[in-house]
Amino acid sequence: MDNHSLNSKLIEASEQGDLAAANQLLGEGADVTFKDAAGQTALMAATQKNQIAVVKLLLEAGSDVNSRDITQLTPFICSGANGFHEILSLMLQFGADLNSVNRFGGTALLPSSEKGYLKTVQVCLDAGVPVNHVNNLGWSALLESVILGNGGRLYSDIIQELIDAGADVFLPDRDGKSALQHANEMGHEKITAILNKKYEENNESIKKAKKLARIGYYEEAILEVEKGLEHDGQNLDLIYYKGFFLQELKRYEEALGEYTKALALDPMDLDFYFYTANCLRAMRKSEEALSEYDKACALNTTETFYRYHKSNYLRELGRHEEAVIEMDKLLALKPNRYDFSFHKANSLRSLGKHQEAIEAIENAIANDPTNPLYHLHKEQSLELLVKQANESKGKN
Repeated sequence: MDNHSLNSKLIEASEQGDLAAANQLLGEGADVTFKDAAGQTALMAATQKNQIAVVKLLLEAGSDVNSRDITQLTPFICSGANGFHEILSLMLQFGADLNSVNRFGGTALLPSSEKGYLKTVQVCLDAGVPVNHVNNLGWSALLESVILGNGGRLYSDIIQELIDAGADVFLPDRDGKSALQHANEMGHEKITAILNKKYEENNESIKKAKKLARIGYYEEAILEVEKGLEHDGQNLDLIYYKGFFLQELKRYEEALGEYTKALALDPMDLDFYFYTANCLRAMRKSEEALSEYDKACALNTTETFYRYHKSNYLRELGRHEEAVIEMDKLLALKPNRYDFSFHKANSLRSLGKHQEAIEAIENAIANDPTNPLYHLHKEQSLELLVKQANESKGKN
């Protein structure tokens, strides 16, 4: 077998999580530095599918955690953006650049804060990823978790972690607003209290459980929660934490059962639809997860949080046509959100709809005229449009 075939097969085996095949291919001389047409190494392929055992094998074989694909994404940042904290922890042992950023200028901490990956946030902070780094959208991890969060239980814990790590509550975004101002405007009282360092957990079971979970003692944390539930069996916060700790232990069916129990007690606590969706995503049940977002959207048609995270997930699945539909619904609710237009433009570019991508990014520019990221994106889309037109002429 020639080297190119060996290398291509290594990427394929890595993506599929075939440890035996990957090991054999390495023994036959496959090159861990080889990149496919998308600039993807075997390590990136394994990382994107959360293939932990293969990632470990490739790291030990010399794979570079900081190698970039054609989108400027590295395996290290990819692991953070997807909440794959076990892979992230491994990569920290193999030269991960804590200051490295993706094409949007975000470190591994920013997307994990945005998407609600608490354990990943903790790993990033413990490793020393800069807590106040600002991306090209003008947001820090704290701003992202406030603006793109919902003020619920999970995001409260993420924001508390960021505050404890020294996040600047007064750092302004490109509109001149701080995380504290955003939290006040959104009416998130608990988040405001956390940002003002005035929040204190008053449930002893939760307090003890969170301390145990922070150091990875999830079984013990569950026992603490269950003690609380013995006296207060319908406490939704206690039920949430039991579900969350079960989810961290990968006992997904049991976690889902807890979240479903909470929804039976209070179907209007929309926070739990986010948790059920997260759990189903971890179970790789994409259609069921998308359905959970839809349930929340139907119950509150003016709330952008659930639709935004649905659109994020659709982009991760490569379902950009559907993602654009969701972004249009979001922009109908909040036409001045330049980040919504930016994400729409990215999906349109992925679909090869460069003229429409230009129109979307022009809306972002109209609402944030001086952001160089949007002007660069427009220039790139114009170049792609010309290239597309020339290729079309060539075919004719």
